[in-house]
Amino acid sequence: MTFYENENDTIDDNSRPDEKFQDAVQLYQKKDWKKALDELLSTDTSGLNYDEKMELAYYLGLCYTKLEHYEEALSFLEQVVTSSSDILRVYQCRMTLAYIYVITKRVRMAEYELKRLQSSGLESPLLYNTLAYAACLQKQYKSAVELYEKALEIDSDNATAMNSMGFILADTGMDVMRALRLCRRAVDYRPQSAAYLDSLGWAYYKSGEVLEARTWLRRALDLAPNEEEIKKHFKIASGGDR
Repeated sequence: MTFYENENDTIDDNSRPDEKFQDAVQLYQKKDWKKALDELLSTDTSGLNYDEKMELAYYLGLCYTKLEHYEEALSFLEQVVTSSSDILRVYQCRMTLAYIYVITKRVRMAEYELKRLQSSGLESPLLYNTLAYAACLQKQYKSAVELYEKALEIDSDNATAMNSMGFILADTGMDVMRALRLCRRAVDYRPQSAAYLDSLGWAYYKSGEVLEARTWLRRALDLAPNEEEIKKHFKIASGGDR
């Protein structure tokens, strides 16, 4: 992925140093990550105070994360975590660091960041969902289920926790009937999610309801025809690979 090339490389010398930064924040809020990054990188930092520099690092880290330039993101997010006095911003950056570490398979580092948050009392469904996902990557399925339970204790309608826990309970055979209930609820919240439809179809398959499984897996495949796991599940439910 290449960085956005600014169509106008001319800098207005009469503009205040923070104008480009404010433009970048607006672009970020509009989800125009590439343009936001370009504006941030061209911001004149000589006129920024300490807090403004921390805010700049914060948005640079978020932009690089959105653009999947994870190594660049880490350096800026770590600046905020180690130097910012804004507790909520540090929380968000630790969560983003944990996300990056999970995505890049640095599970132990993800757990470190998440447990720091947990010990500080800043708990949330997102924190427990991410911890649970890290546990799944290490095949610690019972621990993952317990963590998803904690997410649901905080937010009983959290569809991510419902779907993910349902899939684990079905796939491992721990509790297929509960898996079906959870996956149905998740699909009720997000009926157009291929991942949720796949989980529900797989739960039906694991419960022995093969025809029902094919129906839901077919819907999932129609929405995401290139997803390998969905293709695999549909093939198995169709009798092609047992």
